[in-house]
Amino acid sequence: MTAAVQEDTGKRRTAGLALAALGIVYGDIGTSPLYAFRQALAGLEPTPDRVFGILSLIFWSLVVVVSLKYLLLVMRADNRGEGGILALLALLNPWPGSKRPGRGVLVALGIFGAALLYGDGMITPAISVLSAVEGLETTAHGIGPFVIPITLVILVLLFSFQSRGTARVAALFGPVMVVWFGIIGLLGVVQILQHPEVLQALSPVYAIRFCLDAGGTAFAVLGAVFLVVTGGEALYADMGHFGRTPIRLAWFGCAFPCLLLNYFGQGALVLADPLRAVSPFYHMAPDWARYPLIALATMATVIASQAVISGAFSLTRQAIQLGRCPRMQIVQTSSEETGQVYVPIVNTALALATIGLVLGFGSSANLAAAYGIAVSATMVITTLLIFRVMRDRWGWSLWSALLVAGSLLLLDLLFLGANSIKIFEGGWFPLAAGGVILLLMTTWSRGRELLRIQLMQNAIRLDAFLGKLKEKPPIRVPGTAVFLTATAPMVPTILPHHLEHNQVLHEQVVLLTVVTEDVPRVGAQDRLTIEPMDQGFCRIFAHYGFMQTPNIPVALRFAEELGVKIDLERATYYLGRESVIPSDQVPGMSLWREQLFAVLSRNAMGATTFYNLPPDRVVELGIQVEI
Repeated sequence: MTAAVQEDTGKRRTAGLALAALGIVYGDIGTSPLYAFRQALAGLEPTPDRVFGILSLIFWSLVVVVSLKYLLLVMRADNRGEGGILALLALLNPWPGSKRPGRGVLVALGIFGAALLYGDGMITPAISVLSAVEGLETTAHGIGPFVIPITLVILVLLFSFQSRGTARVAALFGPVMVVWFGIIGLLGVVQILQHPEVLQALSPVYAIRFCLDAGGTAFAVLGAVFLVVTGGEALYADMGHFGRTPIRLAWFGCAFPCLLLNYFGQGALVLADPLRAVSPFYHMAPDWARYPLIALATMATVIASQAVISGAFSLTRQAIQLGRCPRMQIVQTSSEETGQVYVPIVNTALALATIGLVLGFGSSANLAAAYGIAVSATMVITTLLIFRVMRDRWGWSLWSALLVAGSLLLLDLLFLGANSIKIFEGGWFPLAAGGVILLLMTTWSRGRELLRIQLMQNAIRLDAFLGKLKEKPPIRVPGTAVFLTATAPMVPTILPHHLEHNQVLHEQVVLLTVVTEDVPRVGAQDRLTIEPMDQGFCRIFAHYGFMQTPNIPVALRFAEELGVKIDLERATYYLGRESVIPSDQVPGMSLWREQLFAVLSRNAMGATTFYNLPPDRVVELGIQVEI
């Protein structure tokens, strides 16, 4: 293949990825025009100075937060091509065993940021779909009582469809969002041509003047302006699916200009007719185009919701692999894209929470009060972690890192403060949801650590165990026994129990430890590390990335290439299932947290299913452990 052909193929692939990124990455931020400008004007008389000030705030927020912070800075911090707050945290390697100062603070910040994203995943489908359906009120009189039922039907169908995966419809996401961005940009152009003076708002002078003149009101408006950048975290989280270049191309080539045209078009419409400030987005369209626009907006909000829901599934898998979440059922919905997964329990929880939010708040205007604080808090955490990346990974000087990160942090804190005044109006919900998830994650993580400590205290060193076997050899039977263990270099607790009760050992004994690395994916060629031992024993380490789901039988097929032949058809897998006994006698967590951990442990998915072991070849031995 010639260089010219390769270059042409590369450009086409980049263009295709940019098109797909419009559908997945920019769904949330792309549907913000439905409600963001309207909310910023809510309760204010739409005078020209106020319209110009709000538009200027919107423009510079998109420039600084999305274009500069995320697209040009944060996306440089990729963990082998993957992004997202947990990938960023793994990049800093703050897990147990690392000697990095401030490890505990980093872990707490990263996990809390991840927990807050679940709150965002609950609110985004509710506010997006509800705001689209509310457009019916601008065309059909008396339709108001049916808005919530229609919204609920759409949401139920959306969450019901998750188990089938998004592979079939994902190809439509990009083209639909191209049409969406094109239409909203065109609507804006029509209004701007009638009132071109609105373009004066590109100057930051109007934003500064508005903030100075409005006083405390400006702080409240800033919380509404933040709604235009709430999809910023998705840019980073979805980097692994598309890459930096396609995401940047989609933003600067389509999403950014079309969003600006629409926001400024809404401003021009309100300047011409202040009464249209109640619903400026839909009033930009002529009456004959209102219903098609509502249908298109509904499709766009469903796409935006799908992206957030899929992100919650991916985040859950990362948390499980990093030991921050109990094992759950994870369904791979695509044979080609490893990132397309479905987590039933998370889907059910999101569906119930989203439906509850729609019923509880009743309108997108009320939901807007709850929206933003979770994302703004996550953005603050991302900036703090990026500061550490600047210093530890990129080698920036202290003053350079402080100047850049400090400037971004100041803006993030302004947005966080502006959203904090909405806590009692509904902002408490995502914080409460994030707090509950943080409690569950930290309890699970700490509980597993305490459990490991207790198991290690009673464990026998492998060399001592092999020495005893040599002195008093047991009866050996044909076949292979695979003992899954996390207590290397100790003997798994169930092995001595098995030997004591059955008085026999298989001819071949494999001690298998699954290791989750601080990278997204581990290639098949690096899957196994083998340590041969005498008396038919060997230790095998199966390495996976935090975005991969382990499959032990498949992994063991590579053992023969490394000199260890395992007859998988005759292999028996031995698992220890720990029954946790909470106790205030053993130093550890508070008794109520130990009891919570015991509940989580009992309800976690069994290792047989999680590791894809053949059920008819698994032996489980129960062990009671007091923590």
